[in-house]
Parts: sequence; structure tokens; C-alpha cells
Amino acid sequence: MSIILFFICFLACSIGAISGIGGGIIIKPVVEFLSIMPITKLNFLSGATVFSMAIVSIYKNRKTNINLKFAIILALGASFGGLLGKLGFNLIVLSFDKNLVAFIQTLFLLIMNICIYIYMMMIDRIKTKNIKSCFITCILGLVLGAISAFLGIGGGPLNLIFIYYFYSMSTKEATLCSLIIVFFSQATSLIYTLLKGVPSFEVNQLFLMCFGGILGALLGSKISKQLDDKKLQTFFKYVLIILIIINILDIIKL
Repeated sequence: MSIILFFICFLACSIGAISGIGGGIIIKPVVEFLSIMPITKLNFLSGATVFSMAIVSIYKNRKTNINLKFAIILALGASFGGLLGKLGFNLIVLSFDKNLVAFIQTLFLLIMNICIYIYMMMIDRIKTKNIKSCFITCILGLVLGAISAFLGIGGGPLNLIFIYYFYSMSTKEATLCSLIIVFFSQATSLIYTLLKGVPSFEVNQLFLMCFGGILGALLGSKISKQLDDKKLQTFFKYVLIILIIINILDIIKL
């Protein structure tokens, strides 16, 4: 089972490092579909894996020129928004049937991924913004983090669309900015889990999943450097199709 988890994390984080979606949005639904561990344990192990991947990916892409100030403000806003979204989700889970909440969550995720795919198909015809305000950037980060945490995706494709539309960044710039958001969001989530109480887990699973994530980050970063913006956008579209299929399978299972 640990070997299966290793390969899932390796492939997910390879894709995540190339496209900037992180990897958690693939790891969580796939492992959930296989029903091999409780959700609390999965959230912690997946978060640690993606955090490891983000560190390596950011380091390998550190020479990419981006507006680091806005990237960090957006990431910090997303981190705090993520905590609000997580608290809101926990309150809803206590008030409603867990299976119903999971179904609605996955349905919204499916709709979101379809909308993002349509956006990517029309990206050349959409007039984007170029936000310069730190305050607005912080608010956008809060909204992004809250939505991502509520849907349980840790950002993923939503990060990229926010960055594309509101900041008019190139694909390579948006990818690195998204990974910075993933790094801060996962760091905040892990600190929250440590304070709240870490679920029981097997050390070998944590090691193999994080190792798979790091190897995936190394491979994904290497591939990403060899692709231009157009090829990265095409790759992202294929990733969205995979995510949509995973969402549909999860809905059928639920």
C-alpha cells in the first residue's frame, strides 16, 4: 500500500510542479476513491507531501522573474482565508450529513474545473486585469484561500485562474506564483493541524509520500523549464480534463 501511495504522490506532484496546481487536488480524490485511509489522516499526509513538493519546486524555479511582493501578499491572504474556509467547512460538517456535504463539495469542484477549462479554451480572447493594490491583493487572497479550503483543494487550478485574470502574468510566472501560494497555504494548514492534534499515521507512509512528492517536484520542474507558455497552457488543459474525470468518478462513488 505504501508503494502505491508513493507512485500516486510522485505522479501527482510531477503534474503539480509542471502546471503549478500543487498535487493535493490529485492525491486526495484518488486516495479517497481507493478508500485506503481515513480522511483526517489523508489530509495530513497529503498536506505534508504537497508542502515538501512546493519547497523543492520553488527552489528549482527561483530564477523565474515574478513580482515577489504581490505573490507573497496573495499567498498570506490565501493562508488566512484558508483558515476561515476550513473553520466554515467544519461548522457545516457538524450541521449536515457528511456524505451530503462531500457530494455537494465534489459537485462544486466539478463545476469549477469545467468553468476553468472553458476559461482556458478562451484565454486569448479574455481581457485581463493588472492589479497594483496591495489591499485588493490581500482581499483576493482571502477569497481564494477561503474557497480553496472550503472545497478541500488547497488552491490547485483556481490559483492559476486568479493569477491569470487579475495579474496578467505569463504562464511560467503564474505557475511559480501558484506554487508560492501552495507553500504558504500548506504551511498554515500543517501548523493548524499540529496545534489541533496530529492524527495517527505510519511513519513509512509519510516518508514514502513526501519522497514521492520531492522526486515528482524535481522531475516536474525539469520538464517545466523545457516547455514554453503555450505548451504549459496545453498541458494544464489536459490536467483539467483528468481532474474533471476524477470528480465525475468521485460523484458516482458517492
